[in-house]
Amino acid sequence: MGLSIPSIPQQLLETTQVCPSDVEALLRRLTDFATSFAPFFYRKEQAQLSKLSLEGLTSDLHRKSVEPIALAHHRPRQGLQRFAGQGKWEDPRVREELHRQVGRDLGDPEGILVLDGSSFPKKGKHSVAVARQWCNHRGKEDNCQVGMFIAYHGRGSSLLVDGELYLPHEWTRSRRRLSSCHVPREVRFRTKTEIALELHQRVAPRIPHGWTVGDDEFGRPTEFRRSLHRRGERYVLEVPANTIIRDLEAPRPPRTGRRGPQPKAPYLRLDAWAKALPPKAWTRLRIREAEKGPLDLEVATTRVRPHFRHKVGTDELAVVTRSLGQEPEYKYHLSNADPRTSRGVLAQVATHQHRIEECFQVAKDDLGMDHYEVRSWIGWHHHMSMCFLGHWFLVREHRRLGEKNSGTHSSANRQPLQEGVA
Repeated sequence: MGLSIPSIPQQLLETTQVCPSDVEALLRRLTDFATSFAPFFYRKEQAQLSKLSLEGLTSDLHRKSVEPIALAHHRPRQGLQRFAGQGKWEDPRVREELHRQVGRDLGDPEGILVLDGSSFPKKGKHSVAVARQWCNHRGKEDNCQVGMFIAYHGRGSSLLVDGELYLPHEWTRSRRRLSSCHVPREVRFRTKTEIALELHQRVAPRIPHGWTVGDDEFGRPTEFRRSLHRRGERYVLEVPANTIIRDLEAPRPPRTGRRGPQPKAPYLRLDAWAKALPPKAWTRLRIREAEKGPLDLEVATTRVRPHFRHKVGTDELAVVTRSLGQEPEYKYHLSNADPRTSRGVLAQVATHQHRIEECFQVAKDDLGMDHYEVRSWIGWHHHMSMCFLGHWFLVREHRRLGEKNSGTHSSANRQPLQEGVA
């Protein structure tokens, strides 16, 4: 069957002549790719079905659920359905091999791990973990499933490398409901940040990286940041505008009397601190070149002591970026990076949060990440594993084509993180 690689930049496709032999070569590469994961399935039949699934997910099929993929291969639906929804193969083993390959081919000491959640709107209430909860896909509370994911950006490429389904409280209170969807007995309620931390602990030792980023869902909890810090992980995590901080670099107020210690700078909201800064406190940087033009930002940093819910945190760096224009957009972050780290590097790392959004778009638009029709815990994780593999295959093809057509997308032209360069 014919495959399309819609995530490859258009300018690269325009310089490439596609002929039947190219398609045949692509299919051979996909076969070799699937074969590299074959040892991690229990039976030969499962390995063969994983290849068919990958062909379907990376193809130009409009709908990439089990039935259209089976029809495209002229195969009975039942075999592929059992593989996707009930197959007794272990996602951790397959994903561990994915992590190993990504670490081998994209591993970068300055690489970035990106954490985020994504929602999947669903009708009914019988599919595992479906509940009325915040659905970022629709920007409101709705009936949906929510998955927590981790992506990796290294050597100029980004892809999803792991994920897990979030089980709302109402599900974990009913053993019968959990059993009906084949949720393992050892699975208990975990907050989204606890799941994200477990994903990070799983991936971090396997893929070389230097930074972790995430939105304010991960930056807000003090314990989440401390957990990363205890493991020697550098982070730049977004925090809410109303985060309370004390600027440790601000001049101390004068004494009001002859006795007693000199007063310290007051605690105040991070957004109030940023908006009171004089123009000279901001550094203007070109973060990167983009399709719609260069991304220029202003950044300000200072050492702070955060104050969360009557608890004083440890010293961190506040990193605030703002867009240019009459109504600038501010984003607020805390980091445990060395205070001597340049503002250019900190700003670049902070802006990599968008990488996982791009990954979700590729996975949903091009790989059918949200086309699944399985109801069980096993089926959801099996489908996500195959999407992660499909995403890795697309990235490899993207890089191969980029190297064939020398230009700005080639990994050979990647520049390291440095002042004002992405």
